[in-house]
Amino acid sequence: MARTCDITGKSTQIGGKYSNRVRATQFNPTGKVRRKANLQRRRVYVAELGKTMIVNVSAKGLKTIRKNGAFAALSKAKAI
Repeated sequence: MARTCDITGKSTQIGGKYSNRVRATQFNPTGKVRRKANLQRRRVYVAELGKTMIVNVSAKGLKTIRKNGAFAALSKAKAI
C-alpha cells in the first residue's frame, strides 16, 4: 500500500513551488513538487486486545491516539 496514515488517511499531495512574482508572469520554471505526509512507524499498545501493533501514523494521527485512545482510534479507522 502507498504511504498513507493508518488513522487519518493522509498521503502525499502535489503542489507548485514558485513565488508570487513568477505566478504573476504565468511562467513556471520549477514544476510540481510532491509533499509527503509526516509519517512515522510507531509501536502502539492496545490495552483492550492486550497486544502491541505497529502502525504507520502521521503526527496528527498520534495526537488522535493520545486523545481518544488506541483502540477507539484504530477501530474507527478500521486498522484493527
